Amino acid sequence: MEGMFLPLRVSATALEAQKIRMNVIASNIANVNTTKTPEGGPYRRRDIAFESYLFDATSVGVDIPKIVEDPRPFKTTYNPTHPDADKDGYVSYPNINTIEEMVNLMTAARAYEANLTLVNSYKEMYMKTLDITRV
Repeated sequence: MEGMFLPLRVSATALEAQKIRMNVIASNIANVNTTKTPEGGPYRRRDIAFESYLFDATSVGVDIPKIVEDPRPFKTTYNPTHPDADKDGYVSYPNINTIEEMVNLMTAARAYEANLTLVNSYKEMYMKTLDITRV
């Protein structure tokens, strides 16, 4: 009986992972112009690392073990009047490409929708099975 709900468990963990991914992407977009963070320096783009797991026949799913910082270099612009400009007048901006983030957001939203569709389809199949067994 426990294995019967395995697809729901997998989809539920995938839904949670995609929700976290969308939150990270939203944070990247919100900080596209953040030149100074509490840690010092500009905001660094973040990304997630997906990981699948299989512990036993009843415990499978998707996990996000960590949120990683993107190592790509910062963008620099000459603007000597900016308060965060260096001694040469250059300002370092986050290593975020808004178009890339929007594509990532659409991909995450589609993956979320696909898992939600799977959950709803599985629920409908389960209810129809219950209806058949009542006869």
